[in-house]
Amino acid sequence: MHMTEIMQGHSPTFSFEFFPPKTPQAAETLYQTIRDLESYMPDFVSVTYGAGGSTRELTHDLVERIQRTTKLDPIPHLTCVCHNEEEIEKILLRYAKSVIGNILALGGDRPAGIAYDKSRDSFQHAIDLVKFVRRFNESGAHPDRRGFGIGVAGFPEGHPATTNRLVEMDYFKAKVDAGADYIVTQLFFDNRDFLDFRERCALAGVHIPIIAGIMPITSIGGLKRMAELAGGARFPAKLLRALQPCQNDPEMVRRAGIQYALEQCHDLMANNVAGIHFYTLNRSDATRMIFDSLGIPRHRNLQASSV
Repeated sequence: MHMTEIMQGHSPTFSFEFFPPKTPQAAETLYQTIRDLESYMPDFVSVTYGAGGSTRELTHDLVERIQRTTKLDPIPHLTCVCHNEEEIEKILLRYAKSVIGNILALGGDRPAGIAYDKSRDSFQHAIDLVKFVRRFNESGAHPDRRGFGIGVAGFPEGHPATTNRLVEMDYFKAKVDAGADYIVTQLFFDNRDFLDFRERCALAGVHIPIIAGIMPITSIGGLKRMAELAGGARFPAKLLRALQPCQNDPEMVRRAGIQYALEQCHDLMANNVAGIHFYTLNRSDATRMIFDSLGIPRHRNLQASSV
């Protein structure tokens, strides 16, 4: 289904993100997660893309398997890193043949542990990838005459590569104007960052749907890993205050983190968010608890998937 139809269905939309498994054990964990979450019938699920080719074939396989064997609508990530135009066109043709409706076009992370020369990439920035997918759409190669719905990443806390926030918004608007249909944001823990980003987008003339990325904290280790990511993440005092008393009790940390994410979701919904995208880390428990607490109806009459 094209994103324009997904966003017209109801507000807000709800979606999940998965990453391709690297081991048989991880695969089983993921497929159990998909079975657990399918009955919630999210509006779409996204599948991430490894830097430097490490999991790229796994991404394609997972996207097609979800499309073929479940009722879920998969959206694959596509990145600029280590790609030329011929490779991207081949991937787009493969997804078009599988009737995948949407793409998330990203700059991508620099690959770790391998020599990488960014100047050799055909696509230097996400805007170049957006333009290429738009040209592909215009070629008529997709069975839907509109082609792929094109998504881009938004950065409520600011893009780590651009310190000038005025220039950053100019770049972002140019990326959207190149052909984007929707925005999915990076994770954030202070809703004021998201609401301010949404307002700045409106001031800049960006009016496509902005879907908020939420990741429940479920462990202190996870919190510390997020702090190490490129660009890091801002951890409000309110979140740290909730986690501090229970940092030596993993179960209490998990409950506090899920409760904080639930409060974020309630506040976002009260502020008419277009959608909420859950970064699941391939596990279903935190997302299921939030869904159940939000009172989102679960479609229990669905047949079990054959994933």
